[in-house]
Amino acid sequence: MCGIVGYIGQNDTKEILLKGLEKLEYRGYDSAGIAIMNENGVHVFKEKGRIAVLRETVDFNVESSVGIGHTRWATHGVPSQVNAHPHQSESERFTLVHNGVIENYSKLKREYLKDMELKSETDTEVVVQIIEKFVNEGKEVEEAFRHTLGLLKGSYAIALLDKQNTEKIYVAKNKSPLLVGLGDNFNVVASDAMAMLQVTDQYVELMDKEIVLVTKDSVTIKTLSGDIVERGSYTAELDASDIEKGTYPHYMLKEIDEQPVVIRKIIQQYQDDQGELTISADIIDAVNEADRIYIIAAGTSYHAGLVGKQFIEKMAHIPVEVHVASEFSYNMPLLSEKPLFVFISQSGETADSRSVLVQVKEHGYKTLTITNVPGSTLSREADHTLLLFAGPEIAVASTKAYTAQMAVLSILAAVAGKARGVNLEFDLSQELGIIANGMEVLCDSKEEMEEIARNFLATTRNCFFIGRAVDYYVGLEGSLKLKEISYIQAEGFAGGELKHGTIALIEEGTPIIALATQEHVNLSIRGNVKEVVARGANPCIISMKGLEEEDDAFVLPVVNELLTPLVSVIPLQLISYYAALHRDCDVDKPRNLAKSVTVE
Repeated sequence: MCGIVGYIGQNDTKEILLKGLEKLEYRGYDSAGIAIMNENGVHVFKEKGRIAVLRETVDFNVESSVGIGHTRWATHGVPSQVNAHPHQSESERFTLVHNGVIENYSKLKREYLKDMELKSETDTEVVVQIIEKFVNEGKEVEEAFRHTLGLLKGSYAIALLDKQNTEKIYVAKNKSPLLVGLGDNFNVVASDAMAMLQVTDQYVELMDKEIVLVTKDSVTIKTLSGDIVERGSYTAELDASDIEKGTYPHYMLKEIDEQPVVIRKIIQQYQDDQGELTISADIIDAVNEADRIYIIAAGTSYHAGLVGKQFIEKMAHIPVEVHVASEFSYNMPLLSEKPLFVFISQSGETADSRSVLVQVKEHGYKTLTITNVPGSTLSREADHTLLLFAGPEIAVASTKAYTAQMAVLSILAAVAGKARGVNLEFDLSQELGIIANGMEVLCDSKEEMEEIARNFLATTRNCFFIGRAVDYYVGLEGSLKLKEISYIQAEGFAGGELKHGTIALIEEGTPIIALATQEHVNLSIRGNVKEVVARGANPCIISMKGLEEEDDAFVLPVVNELLTPLVSVIPLQLISYYAALHRDCDVDKPRNLAKSVTVE
């Protein structure tokens, strides 16, 4: 959600900034802009819409070796050219880009800018105008920057240019992700290392409430009180080829196809030299010392957490609660005496989850993050981290990160259970290998999935997903995928809940996608299907081999029943993909959505 890039060095910065913004498109945005600076001043180019539209407005004849750029996802003010970043101060001396939400911007505006008419509706413009106000009152730029930051409540990642100093970028962060990248006679700023991987793989992490002075030759980190902080760099472990589509028409389809490889990589990463699944003893101790595990997540990660609850309770015999992060943050329930909090987040930057993490750390509770991004905020700030090893996920709708989350949760449950003396009746490593093979079969079934999408979803305005037990949780994820990228009104329900209200929505031809992978509830879910068919529904049953019946739309390859969510979701991902494709939707960048939700 929103993205920042910056460059200061010796090369012309326009193409570097634009390519960096293109790498951040996956985060979701509605407008974009760059500001480039030279001895003649600051030149701002910004437009509503895609980076391609911005490119057309940039004057490539303007030479510059320092600049900042931004992709905006609207929070304050509608998507427009005026509200797009960068924003400038009244005299145009200062130019600023900002991610996050300034919660007290209205108060600051009344207190410091009551006589000024702002050009935009954004909270961001308030920040840059206050900086200039303090400079006009006699403060040095760094002091004015620091003083302004001290007034802000909320989240921010900021990059600031001063046209009277073409050799410096002022940078700061609080709650929103931001990195500084190191180069030879240049340095960069980025919300995500992926954005500037084109020029460097060496990065320095920034902590909350730090300011950074970036020149082409140096990076100086300071606290808000002015103390200098020394911090080393790390190498961003990203393969540039991983973030390219290759021959695929969309990242989402590429990422669906990568799932078998991801599962095999997870097995490899979590195996010891004897081929046994293993996890750090510190993590297993934290799990087994807990009297209850609280999984905190949002969206797709929340759905993975629901499946993870089944894994942990059945394989490790530890009670688990799963909570929506945004609700837990403001309505914390009564907790057990020795809780362990597990945060699941693809990006590791989810703002709602981080809010919970901050709260529970204040109480001294143990924390574990499961994420795809090493060095992310949730990873840094939790006591422990388990990585997904899924590689960069670019499409907004998560696919491979979701199955990776479930796979890692299953390994955590199995290893913890073994340490507790729980007898697991199957070899998880072997079963995950079978799942990877089954995923390949499903990924090769694209024609069948496209046909299902065409037959059931081509013209419908709504769709219901039903299932029982873990199939219900997978149905929630399937409905989310469909609504995310095809804009079909889709909902997931427990099969037994239909007659408690939802069945009133069934009309002639309403598509119902039902999952039947669990033997102990197979007859029950098929009874639910009969109920909706009697009201005119058009049923699409996806069943597990061995439970199939003649009219089922698709039969899944057989896997261990507890682990079926890892395979049953793949047809739902593909069906959603083809439904969106046939409706001419932007598959990788659906409207109004962002990949990383970095504001509450």
